[in-house]
Amino acid sequence: MGELRGEDREAIRGFVSQELRAAEEAFLQGRYEEALALVEEAREEVRRRGWWLPQISEEHGGWGLSLEDFSTVAEELGRSPVGHLAFHCQAPDAGNMELLEEFATDLQKERFLAPLLAGEVRSCFAMTEPGRPGSNPTWMETKAERRGEQWVLNGRKWFSTAADGAAFAIVMAVTNEEGPKHRRASMFLVPMDTPGMELENLRVMGERGLGPMSHAEVSFEECVVGGDALLGEEGQGFVMAQHRLGPGRIHHCMRWIGICERALSLMCERATSRALTPTRQLADEGVIQGWIGESRIEIDAARAFVRETAKKMEVQGAPATRQEISAIKVFVAGVLQRVLDRAVQVYGAAGLTDQTPLAYWYSHERGARIYDGPDEVHRRVIARAELAKYAEGRG
Repeated sequence: MGELRGEDREAIRGFVSQELRAAEEAFLQGRYEEALALVEEAREEVRRRGWWLPQISEEHGGWGLSLEDFSTVAEELGRSPVGHLAFHCQAPDAGNMELLEEFATDLQKERFLAPLLAGEVRSCFAMTEPGRPGSNPTWMETKAERRGEQWVLNGRKWFSTAADGAAFAIVMAVTNEEGPKHRRASMFLVPMDTPGMELENLRVMGERGLGPMSHAEVSFEECVVGGDALLGEEGQGFVMAQHRLGPGRIHHCMRWIGICERALSLMCERATSRALTPTRQLADEGVIQGWIGESRIEIDAARAFVRETAKKMEVQGAPATRQEISAIKVFVAGVLQRVLDRAVQVYGAAGLTDQTPLAYWYSHERGARIYDGPDEVHRRVIARAELAKYAEGRG
């Protein structure tokens, strides 16, 4: 297993703030092609320093960090909108790599996983559907019908992140409508150029992203794939989705904490800028001091909570950590929204522009309280676990 040394964290922080600055500026100004070209240059240095694929085992060419150590790296990368992309641990590719590592056949690994690990291609994940609650992946309409040695997919997905320019999608579809709720769906590996598969980029918060910054609606109409497209066992889709979502929520939470740290830093810089407030620094204002203090408290509490959850998950597994995973998802998403709101407020009108990443994060990260399960669903999971203790006499 790889090791995260003390000096690595400082080196990564410096790399993100200095080497990725130009890519970040291009990204925030909507110059996506330029941003991606600069990220590609940065990736070569990431490889050289041994930071490539920090979440993937050394066996598959990654840094091989533990979940707890990766959470530390993810926080540093979260300080920039292009940080995870430069280290090749961005969603949804990171989760798809883990799925393929665990469930793909040797031939599937050669065709799909190897080029994905090498950074030669990108992928997407197609599960959520319009008109169906994303909080319940057992309830979907997209179907895959076996016809001889082939499977035929019909249905629609949306919010398939990074579908634009991806080489393939991992698609979840119902293969047995009469089966038990958690055994109805399966997963398929579908190249994006498969006939019958079409995508259209969505406008999210008024913006249509490109490439890895995009979200798309994907439709399947008599989309035919071979029998070798089935990932894992038939009916295992829900189990595999849970396998992917557990670590993914921890990854998201640590990225959000990195965003919070950057937002707090920007807030403090703005508050202490004499050039902007020649007669009285904003930092002298009691309200703003309160926002800064509250942000520091919430960020530190969130970090401690996530790290404890990551540690427990590594030792006891995702099922035993289900309640904690739900709790950090709700708690950190709320902290993220509050810290970003305070930072934008301190910046005033400038906080609404692309001079800083605040406006981008303020709009795009609002989805944190919706995707990977909305707050209200996770709260219900936590409440049920607590009430079960009393029903069992453990309260």
